[in-house]
Amino acid sequence: MARNLLAVMLGLSFAGFLATLFLVVVPARAARAQGRGTRAITAEPIASPSVSVPVPVQQGALRVSVETGALDPGAPELHSIVRRHRDKGDEWVTYEQIPRSPDRPMDYDAYRYPVPPGIAGGRHSVSSGYDLDMPDGIQRRGSFLNMVGHGGVDLPQVKGFPVRLVDLDHQVGKASVIYVGEMFGTTVVTKHTRREGGALREYLVIFGHLGSVAPGVKTGARFAEGDVVGEVGNSGSPLLIHLHVETRRLREGVDARRYEGWHLLSVSVVCDPRNVMPLKQAK
Repeated sequence: MARNLLAVMLGLSFAGFLATLFLVVVPARAARAQGRGTRAITAEPIASPSVSVPVPVQQGALRVSVETGALDPGAPELHSIVRRHRDKGDEWVTYEQIPRSPDRPMDYDAYRYPVPPGIAGGRHSVSSGYDLDMPDGIQRRGSFLNMVGHGGVDLPQVKGFPVRLVDLDHQVGKASVIYVGEMFGTTVVTKHTRREGGALREYLVIFGHLGSVAPGVKTGARFAEGDVVGEVGNSGSPLLIHLHVETRRLREGVDARRYEGWHLLSVSVVCDPRNVMPLKQAK
């Protein structure tokens, strides 16, 4: 009987040993597996050939046609850079500006403007161009200038010549008048919505040194391409009859209707006009 009791006890001890081994080894293996992680297997979504899938690219979004792989971005996203120049007091001024995109023609005569090129059939459209992207030493300066550097284009034309609105490249809808008053002499500022990098961006166009403002041009009025906004003059620039045209992109979330005059410059970023002015062959 003692021998049978010993056998039972040994059997129970061996079973307990196996149970203990199971409780220790299996969790340890599970812990090691969890520490290594597991390879996740996910299914790639299958897009229908007729569906356009938005793909984020930088700040905008392109639409990719799965069927053809063709891109339909509208105008490319434009990016501002920070530069500095010396003002008339020889102090460094830091500013943002949007330089000419490499895919846009460098030649100013490749673009359409609110007035035709030159005086009496002259060959060139622009007498003074955009230079805020140039090194400080070669930006436009002169004793008669109120500012250092030039953020737009100067278009020479005879006094009284009608200034007509032009749609910006990739513009959506009509332009609206944001401001009429004194800036660059007598000035009209219009707001344009433009498709850019898969998004809609708002731009300002400044018409400066006007001799007069056309009837009906007032804040809130909407105009289409070809409508007259004023006449070429020399207000604020008595030594030169010309039209100053400057393009600026409104900052995100800014309601331009809340600002007027020079304050519009603080809520926008100056842009090389060649980025947004329409090309001649586009008409």
